[in-house]
Amino acid sequence: MLEHGGNLRMAAQQYAIPLENWLDLSTGINPQGWPVPTLPQAVWQRLPEQDDGLIAAAAAYYGSPHLLPTAGSQPVIQCLPRLRTTSRVGVLTPSYAEHAYAWARKGHQLIELQQDSIEATLPSLDVLIICNPNNPTGIHFSSAQLLAWSAALAQRDGWLIVDEAFIDATPELSIAAHAGQPGLVILRSMGKFFGLAGARAGAVLAWPTLLQQIEEELGPWAINGPARLIAAQAWQDTAWQEATRQRLSADSSRLATLLSRHALYPSGATPLFQWVSHPEAKTHHQALARHGIWTRYFDNPCSIRFGLPGPAPKWRRLETALRHILHDARIV
Repeated sequence: MLEHGGNLRMAAQQYAIPLENWLDLSTGINPQGWPVPTLPQAVWQRLPEQDDGLIAAAAAYYGSPHLLPTAGSQPVIQCLPRLRTTSRVGVLTPSYAEHAYAWARKGHQLIELQQDSIEATLPSLDVLIICNPNNPTGIHFSSAQLLAWSAALAQRDGWLIVDEAFIDATPELSIAAHAGQPGLVILRSMGKFFGLAGARAGAVLAWPTLLQQIEEELGPWAINGPARLIAAQAWQDTAWQEATRQRLSADSSRLATLLSRHALYPSGATPLFQWVSHPEAKTHHQALARHGIWTRYFDNPCSIRFGLPGPAPKWRRLETALRHILHDARIV
């Protein structure tokens, strides 16, 4: 299995720091997520029911009826490669590694792409996978560009798969409203913006035939009952969503300023994280870990992704650690 952020127990063991003493900035998950209410006891005792309002809430939130609620993006990422014959699949690099891993496991031919090579390579591809905005670089693609690529691929029965896991904070960048067009697959997750990673809830948006195939592959009760109730309520909470978008934008800018003040200049960002490409990224990642601060390190390119700290004491803790690290580096 691939490595992801959030593997805090491993870090606690590796650095001999108790789990409860860590500040986890490794995931890009909103640290002040949607406030889950107390759930009725019956939701734990009954099988999930399809007519519980979940699909209507999702359709209203995403602006399209062409969707299937899922247990986050991961089951769909693993499912999609099973629904095509052997294909040439273009994947942006660096990007969310589960996409390439899933398609390679099923024998598809992977073509690693840089942002500036997509256009030239597109005619030779059967499938193009784009994270928008990209994880971890924060690069985003315009709706016009994505829809043009989708149309070109669809002419030869190809697919454009757009993973919008980090887009909820900037919904104007989403192409979810265009769902239903043949060849266009959009993945959405409630883990990042809503801070509900543990609920395992999200949706896939696509044309009806593919949605039916995915539903048959995933089987019944793809989302558990408590997660269905939580997801429906969170999708409908527009006041919280708007306030959270404003807060995340401000906090991300604050984090960029803090990092820059300590010579860690961001190379890319979203409202949920700052990405720093730096030749000493591994050294800084390890130094922060010794202070009990866990970040997401990438070795290609050598870089660190910083999630948002959350409440005020955690911001102070990060600033103190960065100051100590910078002081130590100057001594060396």
